[in-house]
Amino acid sequence: MAQGSDIEWTEATWNPISGCTKVSPGCKHCYAERMAKRLQAMGQANYKNGFGLTLQPHMLDLPLRWKQPQTIFVNSMSDLFHVDVPLAYVQRVFHVMAQAHWHRFQVLTKRAERLAELNSRLSWPTNVWMGVSVESTQYLSRIDRLRESGARLKFLSLEPLLGPLPDLDLAGIHWVIVGGESGPGARPMDPAWVVDLRDQCSRAQVPFFFKQWGGTRKKRTGRKLEGRIWGEMPEVELPTATSYRAFPR
Repeated sequence: MAQGSDIEWTEATWNPISGCTKVSPGCKHCYAERMAKRLQAMGQANYKNGFGLTLQPHMLDLPLRWKQPQTIFVNSMSDLFHVDVPLAYVQRVFHVMAQAHWHRFQVLTKRAERLAELNSRLSWPTNVWMGVSVESTQYLSRIDRLRESGARLKFLSLEPLLGPLPDLDLAGIHWVIVGGESGPGARPMDPAWVVDLRDQCSRAQVPFFFKQWGGTRKKRTGRKLEGRIWGEMPEVELPTATSYRAFPR
């Protein structure tokens, strides 16, 4: 059974790595850090190191045991392209994603420079979606590094959106997610920034997914933009449940 997720744009999460370090202002109020510390306090074995970067090799084969096709967010509690994750381990994760071809995997990073560094040393299965997080104009170069990658489907997570992103170059980008920051200390997001990004995506014919307004109580603020929910997804179909190839446990 898959580890179901409350994240609006995915179905399940898989964490062969846990823990991370902060690299830019978008990390300031990291939800994964709060969650990791909570899990550590609860005695969860995978989080005995709290939010310290920890490889979890016993989690590697988990997607191979999930027989129902899923959309899976990889490392919701870490970053696959963290500098302290060895290349050989990144390659093992990619190998599992290639084996589990009946799923589609969403990989998201803020470390686009390392993505570019490792790109030629990775095999890119067609079921892997690669994305970068961009919170402000200061980090637009991450999009250029993403464009250079061998991923078949490339997406942006503009969350937490901390400022306007006018005149984005969406060439070669297949999906855009936008969201405000949530939780304690959440920084506000101007609705005008969101509307502008929605309109940019519309003009470029790129699917637009509005995740949330955020705030300290994100359920109260919801995710409607101008009276409706925007939940567009790339038009990529999963294999049927009967088309997977089983692997031994």
